Amino acid sequence: MKRMPILALIAALCLTACGAPAGEPAATPVASVSTAPAAGPYRGLQLETPLARPSFTLTDEAGQPYDFLARTQGKPTLLFFGYTSCPDICPTTMADVAVAIRGLPADLAETVQVVFVTTDPTTDTGPVLTEFLDHFDSDLPNGFVGLTGTIPEVEAAQRAARVTVAQDMGKSHSAQLQLYGTDDLARVVYVGGSSPDDILHDLPLVSRG
Repeated sequence: MKRMPILALIAALCLTACGAPAGEPAATPVASVSTAPAAGPYRGLQLETPLARPSFTLTDEAGQPYDFLARTQGKPTLLFFGYTSCPDICPTTMADVAVAIRGLPADLAETVQVVFVTTDPTTDTGPVLTEFLDHFDSDLPNGFVGLTGTIPEVEAAQRAARVTVAQDMGKSHSAQLQLYGTDDLARVVYVGGSSPDDILHDLPLVSRG
């Protein structure tokens, strides 16, 4: 697990305004992350209290209901909330995830689920999500899943996942990428300063039965 200065860590876990000027006000982070020296095997940021895989149902790119818990249960899963027109954090995070998965052994890569939930459901329809995610997952064994819904449904999903609910029409959103293991717990998350190598290192650890 990385150690980050406490103020930098708090800022990283707060709402991020994509492309906004420095000094943008932020909300209080939801997940509690240890800032002590590494006490576990992870390179991401280790949670003091693991988060249970959340239960929520949204709409996938094909317009069909997608039960997150039922569809991903028992599988290594990366969950991120953002929006497709984000100029920086969202595409960078998806690109980092894709790079990490490409570095995995084929049998493990085939099990990894990646779910991107829009925080701007008014704009991010199914076709828009598909076009965005196709930039990252076209050569991967499992395509990334894009989810949308009504604003109340998307906000409920964020609360279920224990991330700060997006503000400013979804433009100020959590920068937290959560990794759930085969035990259906998230013990580690990634924020600013994490790299594809960190994700690549941690995926096999959470994929052990």
